[in-house]
Amino acid sequence: MSLLSMVFAMLLGLLVAFPALSEKPWLRAINRIYVEVIRSIPVLVLLLWVYYGMPTLLDISLNHFWAGVIALTVAESAFMAEVFRGGIQAVTRGQHEAAESLGLNYWQKMRLVILPQAFRQILPPLGNQFVYILKMSSLVSVIGLSDLTRRANELVVNEYLPLEIYTFLVLEYLVLILLVSQAVRWLEKRIEIPSH
Repeated sequence: MSLLSMVFAMLLGLLVAFPALSEKPWLRAINRIYVEVIRSIPVLVLLLWVYYGMPTLLDISLNHFWAGVIALTVAESAFMAEVFRGGIQAVTRGQHEAAESLGLNYWQKMRLVILPQAFRQILPPLGNQFVYILKMSSLVSVIGLSDLTRRANELVVNEYLPLEIYTFLVLEYLVLILLVSQAVRWLEKRIEIPSH
């Protein structure tokens, strides 16, 4: 669930970031409204609304897993939009001008020149956001999805060993987060720009 949410949040966040880079004030306003509204809603509240409210509003059926993915994606997309915006704005104006002098249109410039350079800048914040999603995924237990936290709660009820079970749960999350952190560090080294 965390991995899917991260991928979808990156895609949605990138789409939301583009209006922030526009010279048109109404496009920048759309970005600001989206980012500020979504960042203002607690993840748990958004999760409950997606699971209980959205199916009623749209007259659809939504299972626990996809409700969790949608809520985490939407919640994270606002933060991703800001990460992408900052990374793209960190690429020097000279790179934009060089791409334009080659005759690249806006989307070619972004895809071939700006985004690859921005990605190097934003990899550490992306890693932090993935860790955040991984931790927030524990909230899906409140809508009945059988994740690590819910299973630990069920074990505590059956075995009544809260110290041992919750300690093991902490260790599980610790291992997962350390693995993600190591993967991000490895990726940072792989795409490091060689110094001349």
